[in-house]
Amino acid sequence: MTDYARASGLHGLPAYAASQAVDTLALLKDAGLPSDLLDHPESLVPYQKMAKVVELGAQRSGNPLFGLELGLQQSIAGTIGPLLYLARNSKNVGEALREVGKYFHVHASSVRIRLEIEGDLTLFHYDPSEGEEIASTRPIVELVLGGGLQLLRLLLGHRWQPQALLLQHAPVKDLQSYSRLLGLVPQFNAPINAWVFATKLLDVPLSSADPELKRLVQQHLESLGQATIQDLPSHVQQVIRNFLPNGRVAIVQVANYLSLSPRTLQRYLAEEDTSFNLILDQTRKAMASRYLNDSEINLTQLAEILGYSELSAFSRAFNRWFGVSPREWKKQQGQGKTRRLIGHIQRKRP
Repeated sequence: MTDYARASGLHGLPAYAASQAVDTLALLKDAGLPSDLLDHPESLVPYQKMAKVVELGAQRSGNPLFGLELGLQQSIAGTIGPLLYLARNSKNVGEALREVGKYFHVHASSVRIRLEIEGDLTLFHYDPSEGEEIASTRPIVELVLGGGLQLLRLLLGHRWQPQALLLQHAPVKDLQSYSRLLGLVPQFNAPINAWVFATKLLDVPLSSADPELKRLVQQHLESLGQATIQDLPSHVQQVIRNFLPNGRVAIVQVANYLSLSPRTLQRYLAEEDTSFNLILDQTRKAMASRYLNDSEINLTQLAEILGYSELSAFSRAFNRWFGVSPREWKKQQGQGKTRRLIGHIQRKRP
């Protein structure tokens, strides 16, 4: 399966990209992602497409440190969400970082975050997706390490005194630029990507720790972490919902977004006793009833939103779904609402 990351990893992109005179919508489009992706932070995004967004940002801004600066400006709560709550409710810094490493696959499926203790020094590693060239992952590696710096500063406050930052890639800007952003000059062309700090800092207690809240967050992350091929139909449905308002949706588009071939996508869906056409039909049905029930949209506009080239085709599909025309269905819904309202008023009378 393709490696995925949550769209929340690009939290704060519009504001930062604007400061760099870069069009966020163009970045998303050219990376093969929907324009409203950032409105759905829990959406799963192919890891390489997320990396492509950051890479394009660096190219178009003329700022090779685009990823690092974005990572340093993002809200850590906005990017890793539940992982931050898990960390802050751990008993000490060491436990917090281990828990983040344990559950980071929920945020990015193939990426590893881990601690390695070497005597009086500890390394907080970031291992990118296996099989990727160092040059192609540099912008997003710096993005994540910038976020890691924010997490360490949040947990340790004034105690945070890094010994080093190791980076596998070569510098892409003058060393003073790195020093200004990070407070130190990284060691480049290293065998690993990692923050290095004193091991004694792992024992720093966290005053915000709440064991019960931590347990609840762990349960939530465990459920998210069980995502398998069984979750693909619901993910395909979400992608269809995102794409439909922009025109007709075909399996080729969705498969490309998921970095799969159409045949592979169909095979995965067949293993879950469904198909692309069935999911598309069910999604259109659900969207049609919601729009008609909650808005005053006209039928021609709704047909276009749902990807029908003609109103007559939408009307035939609607009749198949509900056994009546869209106008008759809306009339019935309105009558039902009126009856429920009258009944409620009657029950409230003394």
